[in-house]
Amino acid sequence: MKRPNEIEREEMAMATLVELTSVFEGIASMRIAQIKNQVLQSTKFFDALWAIYSQLRVDSLFSFGRDDHTNVIDKELYIIITAEGGFSGDIDQKLMQMMLQTYDAEKNEIVVIGHHGAIQLAQRGVAYKKYFKLPNRDANINVSPIIREVQQYKSTKVFYQEYVSLMVQDVKRIELSSAVREKGSTSEKSDEIISEDNYIFEPSTYAVAAHLERSMMQIAISQLILNSKLAQYASRFRAMSASAQRAEESRSDLHLEYNRARRAIKDERLKEIINGIKKSTSSKAGVA
Repeated sequence: MKRPNEIEREEMAMATLVELTSVFEGIASMRIAQIKNQVLQSTKFFDALWAIYSQLRVDSLFSFGRDDHTNVIDKELYIIITAEGGFSGDIDQKLMQMMLQTYDAEKNEIVVIGHHGAIQLAQRGVAYKKYFKLPNRDANINVSPIIREVQQYKSTKVFYQEYVSLMVQDVKRIELSSAVREKGSTSEKSDEIISEDNYIFEPSTYAVAAHLERSMMQIAISQLILNSKLAQYASRFRAMSASAQRAEESRSDLHLEYNRARRAIKDERLKEIINGIKKSTSSKAGVA
């Protein structure tokens, strides 16, 4: 049996682990609240842009904000949004498996957001075109380099993690132009038509529409990144909650073991005292 002082040290270490996991759990919960608020604010801005764009465009063609001279690559771009570190549970692996089910090196190229995804692709021997770090901040995310990559390809699919609830996270795939239209379909519609008959466009109507498309794509991609971060923090919250619970249970077990070890030592000492008294009594009786 372990000595009480050894068990006490283990109990103190487990108590420290309980405190650490509880702190990480609290941080994850706080970050979830912050990101939710940021998503709400960017949604309002997107709705305002979509209202102008839908009045300006007379067709359903979405051109990804390309210029007239852009040479489009006849491939589909895959963007996969993963965690920056490996502290994200198994959700990144599920996301990777979903992407690789349809990936064809002849038809697709990959852009990775998040260091963990780049490592997993390298481990699988799958080449990717570019890697971007997952943004640390939740506001004013610069996605312009990603937009420039998107504009080079005929279509783009985004693989991301979706926040369903604090205890449920899922992996999703969406076509980027569909994501923009889907967000726009929830915006309020206006019957006003914006055209060159009643407005002046500089440098041209096409350039203004392209600028709006780029802006809406930036918001859409930013929100997909934020949604992934929400899922990652929720996954981390769940993992820390489970770890804190297990650590607390282990600490309780160690405390019980510590008390038993102390009691066993006391019982052993008591037995020694009783045996000593018995021997002493027997010796005195023999002398008498």
